[in-house]
Amino acid sequence: MDGSSFSDAQKQFQVALRRMCDERVAPHAAAVDRNAEYPTDAFKACVEMGLPALGIPTAYGGEGADSVTQAIMVEELARACASTSVTMVISKLGMLPVMNWGSEEMKRRYLPPVASGDAQASYCLSEADAGSDVASMRARAVRDGDDYVLSGSKYWITNAGVSDTYTVFAKTDPGAGHRGISCFLVEASWGVKVAKYEEKMGLRGSPTGEIVLDGVRVPVANRIGEEGQGFYIAMHTLDRSRPMIGAQAVGIAQGALDHATTFLGQRRQFGHPIGQFQGLQFMVADMAMRIEAARSLVHKACAAVDDGDPDGRLGSLGAMAKCFASDTAMAVATDAVQLHGGYGFTKDFPVERYMRDAKITQIYEGTNQIQRIVIAKSLLG
Repeated sequence: MDGSSFSDAQKQFQVALRRMCDERVAPHAAAVDRNAEYPTDAFKACVEMGLPALGIPTAYGGEGADSVTQAIMVEELARACASTSVTMVISKLGMLPVMNWGSEEMKRRYLPPVASGDAQASYCLSEADAGSDVASMRARAVRDGDDYVLSGSKYWITNAGVSDTYTVFAKTDPGAGHRGISCFLVEASWGVKVAKYEEKMGLRGSPTGEIVLDGVRVPVANRIGEEGQGFYIAMHTLDRSRPMIGAQAVGIAQGALDHATTFLGQRRQFGHPIGQFQGLQFMVADMAMRIEAARSLVHKACAAVDDGDPDGRLGSLGAMAKCFASDTAMAVATDAVQLHGGYGFTKDFPVERYMRDAKITQIYEGTNQIQRIVIAKSLLG
């Protein structure tokens, strides 16, 4: 699905959102990156436009928007500022287990504040020695009456220190491998601590840190799903969130291409705009083709999410969308730097930021090597 096949409502939304991003998000992007500061002004603009509500069901104060509309949102935000796009993606990721596995009481308590933008959420799966190998996590959850006592550390946590809730995966049965993992919704005020923040290459406006749970008591009512369902919940969630990382990657790539084409029309060499040189035109054409292909794949994966995955292909489709789109973002952003020549290597132009931001899309929510394993297994069994 490309822009020509959007509904009228989606087209109007995209136009309005791009205008808002150009006016209220993009102007802050360079400072947010340079100072590694949370994009507060841009987030407020997103809230005023009702963007946090898009992915939340209408029964809980949200808009219940389809996944393609949500992908449009993520792409347009990332085109202007990748760090700002993360603020919309991460709370949806943190709340997906609640939406799909939480009790009715949990949904009514935690989803409306996220929809209104009054609360944010984080997703806590990875550990220092448990990234792709989720089953090797060491965080523990021990039942104690009407509570669980959670202990352990979680690494690479997006929105650390900002979020009001943390969706935490921990072992309730350490000897059962991935079948011994359970899922919990933990309020920050219950004792979640940030041990350190990462100094990152890209997405510098989005805080990433290590969180520590040292004997944090969590009511049994805040367990998401049943004991031992955590691994399945985690994978089910990532299958449905990876297309949004693909959308983020497409937005980064589109932003890099847009800046590159503007530069090619302005920069003159040998008496002509450099955009008239065929060698550079071929580069731009390849960049545009890859972006369109990535966007179509992302929207196809989004459609599978909305349809309830009737063919059981969402795992591989989501992996394809995330993998291809993020590889595209890295390639396009790198070429955008090249097209700027020496200027692209400076911070006076934004393409070096797009290049740095693009890199993480190949790594988080499952490295692209893991995505290729998922795809291959779906083909070969």
